[in-house]
Amino acid sequence: MEKRLKSSEREAFRLIEEMLQLMESRGLVELEMEHQGLRIRLKKASSSPAPQVVEYIAGLPQPAASAAAKAAAAEESHRIVIKSPMVGTFYRSPAPDAPPFVEVGQDLDNGQVVCIIEAMKLMNEIKAEVDGRISEILVENGSPVEFGQPLFVVEPR
Repeated sequence: MEKRLKSSEREAFRLIEEMLQLMESRGLVELEMEHQGLRIRLKKASSSPAPQVVEYIAGLPQPAASAAAKAAAAEESHRIVIKSPMVGTFYRSPAPDAPPFVEVGQDLDNGQVVCIIEAMKLMNEIKAEVDGRISEILVENGSPVEFGQPLFVVEPR
């Protein structure tokens, strides 16, 4: 087995881990997910308390073409792309009537919250991992996002 996994394989493994955690926390017996060509079905075996992968059909999720193109261009120019660590709904602010966490041109500190991604009624704060300045916001407020989808482009300090 290769020591380094392709990014698409890492994404699939991360998705499976999230699905396993969801099954465990919700007491689900079976969970199936299909998204942009990737389909995974997990089902608990009757004799085993742990779920097992029943079906995995490859064709891994790809971010939206325009956001992917912008992210690729950003990485070539040594800018940092903040990507979604999960599947969910993207929110720019903590509440509908609150101001956004960040705006284009705003300075950003390492550890600063840049958005919230809602997944299964849980609000997950996404934080910057670098000091810099927001140069682009690639996702509309309230839009669904994929694992690994580019959200922000940051010019590092």
